[in-house]
Amino acid sequence: MSISALSIKKPVLAGVFSLLIVILGIVGWKQLGIREFPLTEPPVISVVTFYAGASPDVIASKLTKPMEESIAEANGIRTISSESREQVSVISIEFNREVNIEDALNDVRDKVAKSRKQLPTDVDPPIVQKASSPDNLVAFLEVESDTKDIKEVSHLASTIIKDRIQSIPGINNVAIVGEHKYAMRLRFEPAKLAAFQLTPEDIRQALNRENIDLPAGRIEGANNELSIRTMGRLTTAEDFEQMIIKQVGATVIRLRDIGSAELGEVNERTAIINGTDNLNRVGIGVAIQIQRGANAIEVVDEFYRRLDQLRKDIPSEYRLIVGFDFTQSVRDSIAEVEETLFIAFGLVVLIIFLFLRDWRSTIIPVIAIPVSILSAFFIMYIAGFSINILTLLGLVLSIGLVVDDAIVVLENIYKKIEEGMTPIQAAFKGSKEIYFAVMSTTITLAAVFLPIVFMGGISGQLFKEFAVVVSGSVLVSAFVALTLTPMLSAYFLKKKETPSWFYRVTEPFFVRLNNGYAHLLQAFMKVRWLSWVFLGAMAVLIYFIGKQLPSELAPVEDRSNMSLIAIAPEGVSFDYMKKHMTEVGEYVNNSTEGLYQTYSMVAISFIPAPAPVNVAVQSIYLKNPKDRKSSIQDLYNQYGAASADFRGFLLFPYLPPTIGSRYGGGMPIQFVLQSQNLDSLTAVLPKFLTAARQSKKLMFIDADLKINKPELKINIDRQKAALMGVSMEEVAHTLQLSFSGQRYGYYLRNDRQYEVIGQLERQHRNDNSDLNAIYVRSLSGAMIPLTNLITMEEAVSPAAIYRYDQYTSATVSAAMAPGVSLAEGIEEIELIKKQVLGEHFKSSLAGQSRDYVESQGNIAFTLVLALLLIYMILAAQFGSLRDPLTIMLTVPMAVAGALVSLYWFDQSLNVFSQIGIITLVGLITKNGILIVEFANHLKQTGLSKSEAVVQAAVQRFRPILMTSLAMIFGALPIALTANSRQSLGIVIAGGLVFSGILTLFIIPAVYSYLASTKSKKEVEEEPEELALPQ
Repeated sequence: MSISALSIKKPVLAGVFSLLIVILGIVGWKQLGIREFPLTEPPVISVVTFYAGASPDVIASKLTKPMEESIAEANGIRTISSESREQVSVISIEFNREVNIEDALNDVRDKVAKSRKQLPTDVDPPIVQKASSPDNLVAFLEVESDTKDIKEVSHLASTIIKDRIQSIPGINNVAIVGEHKYAMRLRFEPAKLAAFQLTPEDIRQALNRENIDLPAGRIEGANNELSIRTMGRLTTAEDFEQMIIKQVGATVIRLRDIGSAELGEVNERTAIINGTDNLNRVGIGVAIQIQRGANAIEVVDEFYRRLDQLRKDIPSEYRLIVGFDFTQSVRDSIAEVEETLFIAFGLVVLIIFLFLRDWRSTIIPVIAIPVSILSAFFIMYIAGFSINILTLLGLVLSIGLVVDDAIVVLENIYKKIEEGMTPIQAAFKGSKEIYFAVMSTTITLAAVFLPIVFMGGISGQLFKEFAVVVSGSVLVSAFVALTLTPMLSAYFLKKKETPSWFYRVTEPFFVRLNNGYAHLLQAFMKVRWLSWVFLGAMAVLIYFIGKQLPSELAPVEDRSNMSLIAIAPEGVSFDYMKKHMTEVGEYVNNSTEGLYQTYSMVAISFIPAPAPVNVAVQSIYLKNPKDRKSSIQDLYNQYGAASADFRGFLLFPYLPPTIGSRYGGGMPIQFVLQSQNLDSLTAVLPKFLTAARQSKKLMFIDADLKINKPELKINIDRQKAALMGVSMEEVAHTLQLSFSGQRYGYYLRNDRQYEVIGQLERQHRNDNSDLNAIYVRSLSGAMIPLTNLITMEEAVSPAAIYRYDQYTSATVSAAMAPGVSLAEGIEEIELIKKQVLGEHFKSSLAGQSRDYVESQGNIAFTLVLALLLIYMILAAQFGSLRDPLTIMLTVPMAVAGALVSLYWFDQSLNVFSQIGIITLVGLITKNGILIVEFANHLKQTGLSKSEAVVQAAVQRFRPILMTSLAMIFGALPIALTANSRQSLGIVIAGGLVFSGILTLFIIPAVYSYLASTKSKKEVEEEPEELALPQ
């Protein structure tokens, strides 16, 4: 007994099963998190190591390279990249997407610990942590005050505010941006040091000696006891100035005698300037970053609740301003897709009613929609997915798909009722007759999405959830169509003796439509050879239009935020950058339509490492797209044209990619040059940049590796130093403690620990000649002028040394010129590579360009695999190698229709449109299956191939038209949006219109050529158990 017959005989059982599906779906829906897109960012671990005073080449050789060699032994690594700049090493380890980030973190920690014995003994312990992707930045809060100085504002942000926000579930990190953390600054004068026979090392040792707080035991009495504590901590600037450095006889030398102490900041060279309305207020930023995979909406909602309480708790002198809520675009996108979902539902219901023209008949397939759609939420919950744009898009498309099977079953049952059967008889007969076709179309459609589930790379991560949602809901819809639909048809449908007035008015139209198609098909069958001409034309169309379409990873999504990146020459001062970024901020404030907030960020770092002062970012946050006239692309073009007007630094606009790798920002094209040594790389890099800048397809070309940082080389005369009893270590250590801003120790302030930093007074660090006042101590204790031991020369060196996969590297970044696609840009950069680079150079793509290339290969393989699976499944179901071939000829018509639609509506080939094409292939084969399956059935009654296929096509015309229109109108709301996923809707809606019309003629004609010619007699003579469909 089939499940359809069982459901008709036991209607309560069928109803309970469907109700159970609904309940499970609601439970799953309540448990799901919300994101903009599925999690696509790979696990990334960063290792940050400080080494005060060290130059980039020392950092690279003594820190970065030994740690990289050890880290490379970890499992599942995709790439290792590093940056070695003054005083800090930053290593980023990107793992394959399937690697568990906690396992990766522990593995890297073990490898770093293993390498510690190779590192200098005075280096700070490496900080190993999960790197926060820009995808995980969900909100930006600014803290300002008109009466408090920046240190107090920073202290409030890094203590009360950070502590309150950090405890929100799902938070990964609360980064204090532009932090001016308290530090006790010890400043001294070289002349006074020399006069008192002191060196900076004496001050550091005195601090460690005089700034101490240790438990000293306890006093034990008969009835009580007291713990003893030595109160030796220095807490105020006055305490530090009173600190004894040295005592010679009765003379006591204190810090105040050789310099001063001041409550200052750890990093004095960083700033966030709120340039909105040209107010140029300096503040502190609080960047809220969520954990990988956390529910951004829930986190931000809780952040707002705590922010309201914070505003009540903190002093009124402080202002807390939400600079930007990055989840707003997520909320808008989700709300838009949800609206699309309801519009699609309404349109599909309307189409069903217009064809069936009876409310009882309409309700039956409509019931299949919520049952199938709600089932998808339970599937998402079980699979660990989230509610996001892709899963919701899958549900939108599913509305048109899940109703198909119910329509086909209902339409066949209704025909039996019109032929005179009772509803129960019609339900038994009609569901049995259509069972094979429903199973074939459902399995075929699910097979289309099977390769997507196992597809690798970013496209696999992005569309896995989409594929599971669509295929899962389609499989459930087939179950509903074969259980609930026959049951409801048997007990709910009634044969009307007198049709309704609406039926009587519209029936002539449908009769003429059906008859018109029958006449056209019969006419076409007389010239059926034209079908091969049409198929050849489809192949030509695919080739030529495919070459014309621009290709990219994904269209730009208007998220209402972008940036201007400013890069000045190495060696410029912090004040220089502040001044110029104020000008940029004023330009943005005065010329940007729809501006919400803008911030100038100078020397800002989101990781625990100082940023170079010659790099700044103008962050631009816009009003909602509905509240402004200019699109994000319009503003990008405007800023790009205006960037040439700024002098003294390179300025270029940056748009965050819709999907793909965003680590470190970066232009769409990132090309990594790799070599074994720095010299060969610096020799070829200028040639590569010159060739790139001459290209008309690229713009905003830059490279991270720059050999333009001014430096003063100190050459020590070893022979003189040895004669005078001065070690190399003494010279290097004295210079480090004098100029680098070295941490001398720690002190406590309000029960929190802060750094004590020492160096020469600012006026004694202005010029090369200031080195003349430096003295070093010999082994005998004599003070030797440094200039007696050294010679100085000015030179240039790399501002930072970069490595990629353990090769010294330089990353060339570029944007595409207007009208140039990402594919063309990558092709151009590869051409430059062949012209400029020698064979001993390696190269790699990074960022968006790497994601794009990987996605193209994955999608092409997926399409081929999907076609192969469809053919194999159809061959197994039909027991024939010819019939599947007939059905597969719908594919070139579908692809041609998709490409024509993209070209007509000025869209690109991207991951959305390509997944749309794969989906379309599955949809269009359904029409072919309905025609071929019924033609085989009629052929066994004695009709010829041509007669059978014409009759089958005419009889299946109305259900094919109804289901096609349901799918078209289900996808139409997506096609009418103005965002990155628009191309997905255009491919499906346009492709179904184009290929659907051709399929109704081409498939019958091709069937008449390819189908077998088995006679009725041969069919009747075959044993029942051997009778196979052809």
